[in-house]
Amino acid sequence: MYAIVEIAGQQFKVQKDQKVYVHRLAAEVGSKLTFDRILLIDNDGKINVGAPAIEGAKITAEVNDHVKGDKVIVFKKKRRKGYKKRNGHRQQFTSITIKTIKA
Repeated sequence: MYAIVEIAGQQFKVQKDQKVYVHRLAAEVGSKLTFDRILLIDNDGKINVGAPAIEGAKITAEVNDHVKGDKVIVFKKKRRKGYKKRNGHRQQFTSITIKTIKA
């Protein structure tokens, strides 16, 4: 059984007991979250598609940790002009574990 869920503006394919990294959520470590914007549920080959979301479907998850992603280097240059800019970025993520999927 899996589901397509929208979390913080992004869509994720999730299963029970799966660990997912999503953009930073304002939740404490160890707290429970519920997501009700479920777009699709596949229950052993029986597919239920929402228009746009499935009514009454919920996914519960638990917050594991707040982490930072890998560093991304942003380098801009214009040749023969003496212009160079170097910048780095580390995206902040929240690690969640999917506990239940209810259709």
